[in-house]
Amino acid sequence: MSHESRSFAKIIDHALLHPTLTDVDIYEGCQMANRLGVASVCVKPYAVALAARLLQGSSVAVGTVIGFPHGSHATQTKQFEADGACQQGARELDMVVNIGMVIQGEWDFVARDIVAVVDVSRRHGAITKVIFENDFLPDDTLKIRLCEICRDAGVDFVKTSTGFGFVKQSTGQFDYRGATVEDVRLMRTHCGPTMQVKAAGGIRNYEDAKRMYDAGATRIGTSATEMIVGGQPGRQAGY
Repeated sequence: MSHESRSFAKIIDHALLHPTLTDVDIYEGCQMANRLGVASVCVKPYAVALAARLLQGSSVAVGTVIGFPHGSHATQTKQFEADGACQQGARELDMVVNIGMVIQGEWDFVARDIVAVVDVSRRHGAITKVIFENDFLPDDTLKIRLCEICRDAGVDFVKTSTGFGFVKQSTGQFDYRGATVEDVRLMRTHCGPTMQVKAAGGIRNYEDAKRMYDAGATRIGTSATEMIVGGQPGRQAGY
């Protein structure tokens, strides 16, 4: 394990989001996150209070997801989720944009949806990360406009993917890319000097994480944290 790979722990959001994870998995994941000194854990909404108890007094922040994974919750529901999560101990909120409205170009709606969650986050002293789900947005102009909206709304991070955005191809098969160097560079270019970029989706090893970091990501979302911090190549499935 190199010093450089160990240093990646400080920018990792360790994802504990798979639908099959149990409380035992949350407990073990939080223990590992604390041991490695990651930036945060990102847990399913119901597990925020549990994670906050497990990580009380540690340097690891508790985060959760809002409107996950498709972003199609009503804005009021996203606000309710965000407020409840913060009250239970979440300090980082990863919200998904309303993807259909983005594709439609309903930018006023998209902006109001984002601002509603940012307002709740600010009230609680939490930070907001907005997930674009880039696999669903083949046109880069949509990603650029989202960066501009997020910048104006005071979002803290823009984020590439949920890790669950599989796209059906004309062949009938499902394809998944997740974070790409090209998307991270594009987002970094258009997010302004204060907003940061989080790369997530398919980051499975140290080499993947290093490519995203070099492209401009300052947070890495992954479930393959031990693989990355260990500096190991591999094919472990990672959020």
